[in-house]
Amino acid sequence: MRCFARERWCKREREREREREREREREREREREREREREREGESKRESKRERERKREIKRESEREREREREREREREREREREREGEREREGERERERERERERERERERERERERKRERKRERKREGGEREREREREREREREREREREREREREYVCVREREREREREREREREREKEREREREREREREREREREREREREREREREIESKRERERERERGREREREREREREREREREREREREPEREKATSK
Repeated sequence: MRCFARERWCKREREREREREREREREREREREREREREREGESKRESKRERERKREIKRESEREREREREREREREREREREREGEREREGERERERERERERERERERERERERKRERKRERKREGGEREREREREREREREREREREREREREYVCVREREREREREREREREREKEREREREREREREREREREREREREREREREIESKRERERERERGREREREREREREREREREREREREPEREKATSK
C-alpha cells in the first residue's frame, strides 16, 4: 500500500516537473520572441536612421547644386560686368578719339584762319582802301557766325554726352535694382529652405514621438504580460498548495500504516 501511494506521489511529482519544464520552455520562447521583437525594433530604428541620412544627403546635394548654380550665376554676372566695363572703356576711348579729332579740326581751322589772315594781308597790300575794310568786316561777321555754329555744335555735343551719361546712369540703376531683386529672391529662397528645414525637424520630432509612443505601448504590453505571468505563477502556487493539501492525508495514512 505504501509503495502504491509512493508511486502515485512520484507520478505526480514527475508530472509537476514536466509542467515546470513546459513553463520554462514557454518562458524561453517568450524570451526569444522578445529578443526577436527587440531585433525588429533595432532594425526599424536603423532603417529609419539610414532613411534620414539618405534624405539629409539628398538635401545636402541639392544645396550644393544650388550653390554651384549661384556661383555660375555670379560668374556670369562678373562676366557681364567685365563686358560692360570693356564697353565703357571702349566708349571712353572713342570719346577721346572724337575729342582729338575735334582738336585737330580746330587746329586746321586755326591754320585756315592764319592762312586767311595772310591772304587778307596780301589782299590789302594789293587793293587797299575801303573795299578791303568792308571785306574784312564781312569776313569777321562770317567768322562770328562760324564761331556761333561751333558753339552750337559744342552745346549739342555736350547735350548728347549728358543724355548718354544719363542713360548709362539709368542702366546702372536698373542693374542695381536687378541685383537687389536677385538678392531678395535669394533671401526668400533661404527663408523657404529654413522653413523646409523646420518642417523636417518637426517631422523628425513627430517620428521620434511616434517611436517613443510605440515603445511605451510595448512596455505597457510587456508589463501586462508580466502581470499575467505573475498571476499564472500565483495560480500555479495555489494549485501546488492545493495538491499539497490533498497529499497530506495520504502521507499521513502511509505513515500510520
